[in-house]
Amino acid sequence: MTFANQPIGLLGGTFDPIHFGHLRLAEELAEVLDIAQVRVIPAGQPPHRGQPRATAPQRLEMARRAVAGNPRFLLDAREIDKKAPCYSVETLAALRAELPKNTPLVLFMGGDAFLGLTTWHEWRRIFDLAHIAVAHRPGYSLASWEDALPDPLRTLLSTRHCEHAAELAEKPAGRVFPHTITQLDISASQIRDRALRGKSLRYLLPDPVIDYINENRLYV
Repeated sequence: MTFANQPIGLLGGTFDPIHFGHLRLAEELAEVLDIAQVRVIPAGQPPHRGQPRATAPQRLEMARRAVAGNPRFLLDAREIDKKAPCYSVETLAALRAELPKNTPLVLFMGGDAFLGLTTWHEWRRIFDLAHIAVAHRPGYSLASWEDALPDPLRTLLSTRHCEHAAELAEKPAGRVFPHTITQLDISASQIRDRALRGKSLRYLLPDPVIDYINENRLYV
């Protein structure tokens, strides 16, 4: 049985700043999963790390500039003004309440983030609310990745792993889809460090985002 509702991709993050690594991950996962809409959700107050260098409105504006012109991407600002820490499970629950009941939600994340999933707030509940598409770097075998998983995740993956993109459209939540994507060795911390040292940011993130960083003297 398949659902009429089309899957929606979700890309959350601190985005301090957003860069091509984030955007390419979302584009490739959306393409392979035939997802027409990816909601890009900047975190307001991330629970897993310290206070971001850029303010919440600044990170929202950088994300807005980064996704402009790509009809697949939709900026979702629901977390940005929250004063309390933003937990993925709460955002997923809110989306699930807003959308038609059987809409498949697909949470995008990198392989390293998935390895740490058991540290997330109410992490098991995430699988009741969404699928997870995990982006792998080239040359990193699936077997090696599975061996590195903590026991709860390895056990869970054995029953939830799927190999075919079409499977994610058949249910609203609950599956894990690993996929190898183009590896872009870019990090937000690297970009902040380069900005501090006055080095070029070209080709690491979209030009409109670079312009915003320079105009507002972010990270210096």
